[in-house]
Amino acid sequence: RKGVMTDMRPAAEVGRTRISLECPTRGLLGYRNIFFTDTKGSGIMTRAFKGYEPYKGDLEGIRKGVLVSMKTGTSTLYSLDKLQARGVLFIHPGAEIYPGMIIGEHSRDNDLEVNCVETKQLTNIRSAGADAKAKLPPPIEYALEEVIPYMQADEMVEVTPSVLRMRKQILDGGDRKKSTVSKGK
Repeated sequence: RKGVMTDMRPAAEVGRTRISLECPTRGLLGYRNIFFTDTKGSGIMTRAFKGYEPYKGDLEGIRKGVLVSMKTGTSTLYSLDKLQARGVLFIHPGAEIYPGMIIGEHSRDNDLEVNCVETKQLTNIRSAGADAKAKLPPPIEYALEEVIPYMQADEMVEVTPSVLRMRKQILDGGDRKKSTVSKGK
């Protein structure tokens, strides 16, 4: 996050260390939750504006690729259960989805188009254990402060009174691939 440690010394309390850093504000956006997770909730973080400095470069390695919806509809428990092995989800079953909407973080570095509106095929054949109940972990819900540093250059945030969504700038998957190829030339 482009931070530079300026001081590290024992704090007044036994077992604590005080670390002073200088880093760009954009490096701190979205870091609060990560900090509390790393310190198991026992860390104390304060910030103060020091001044303006030259641009220190892009922030790299903050996230991996994303899971992008390829169809319009309502997300289903069946499809989300199959997708949870691919990464962490940002939506819950029953959410309205459209093509180009980011529905989760991929476990790898590339973006992956997925179908999260697929329904289970209904058949007359039953077998023991075939209808096991799917269990999903709760989806990750980001605040606006956390979404802004998470975004890449080809992504946007939709802010409405009731929901905060991330999406690709180019919604159609084919057009997105063409745009990526043309930028590479």
